Amino acid sequence: MDAPRLVTKIPRQLEALASHRKSAPKNPVRVRNKRIPSHRPPMLRPQARIAHRPQHLHTPPGERRDRAPCRGIQPHPAIVLAQIEHHSAPSVTRPPRLPYNPAPSPNRKPPMPSIDRGDGIHLAYELTLGRSPTLVFLPGFMSDMTGDKATMLAAFATEHGHASLRLDYAGHGASQGQFEHGTVGRWAADALFLIDRLTQGPIILVGSSMGGWIALLVGLARPERLQALIGVAAAPDFTEDLMWPGLPEPARQTIMRDGLIRIPSAYGGTQIITRALIEDGRRHLVLRAPIPLKIPIRLLHGQQDSAVPWQTALRIAEQVQSADVEIHLIKDAAHRISRPNDLAALRSLVAPFLTL
Repeated sequence: MDAPRLVTKIPRQLEALASHRKSAPKNPVRVRNKRIPSHRPPMLRPQARIAHRPQHLHTPPGERRDRAPCRGIQPHPAIVLAQIEHHSAPSVTRPPRLPYNPAPSPNRKPPMPSIDRGDGIHLAYELTLGRSPTLVFLPGFMSDMTGDKATMLAAFATEHGHASLRLDYAGHGASQGQFEHGTVGRWAADALFLIDRLTQGPIILVGSSMGGWIALLVGLARPERLQALIGVAAAPDFTEDLMWPGLPEPARQTIMRDGLIRIPSAYGGTQIITRALIEDGRRHLVLRAPIPLKIPIRLLHGQQDSAVPWQTALRIAEQVQSADVEIHLIKDAAHRISRPNDLAALRSLVAPFLTL
């Protein structure tokens, strides 16, 4: 049998290869553990036609063909020159690889600052420096310092040159701790700890929902520093007056027996009610007796609030000893009070105390 007949175009390929060798970059790259130029010239594969395939190259089905090269076919001269060029390329020593450490994204917010309250639990806060009084926002039950009211008031205080403090209780927002381990008294102590550590001089407390209860407790603990108090849908004593009566008897029995219960929240997710929360709330009730606060108090409430009745604002006004108490009702507002017109109403209540 005659040897396979090859039809090649060697001169044209060698001419193309020579032209690309002049323009090829000098920096080699590693491909399969071999350093070769980063530029791969075209037409490295031989343009050859095999007239016929020798019979010994056919492999019967199920058998493994020997990978030894066929002796009847010689490599193309262009391939030989390319291989010589690849192996004779100068060796370049690369610098050692450094560990990957990407630059922080400009859209990535840095972690919130925090302080260890003394038992290993770090409480997150956001403090903006400025002149006194310091505006302090106290969030509600299962809420945090990133809400619309908190961020709006912080920006409003900064606009007027005043300091502001936002915070998260343990188990809330960016703070550490388990939510089910918290109680109203424990969260009030968290707020008082951060206020004492981070602020000086007079303060203005703005409490939303449960934050209104905590604002009253903080005000009673630091009456000499309190300049004004604003309650937004304030809910003092809500564990005893609203939460416990609203639970069916089987749920109450589960709380007393197991220590907690998980129920669907009206705002999405799951709400955890613990026996400790109920019992601790009974030790911190404030609407059963006169409240010895004599500072200006402003109460903002929505009359469509289905979580905390707007009549709660009337009870607060009756119990505080201050003569400077105002109640502002928004007829179509619900519990959150976060619409643009609601925020404008809240801003108008805070403004007089920041522009004195």
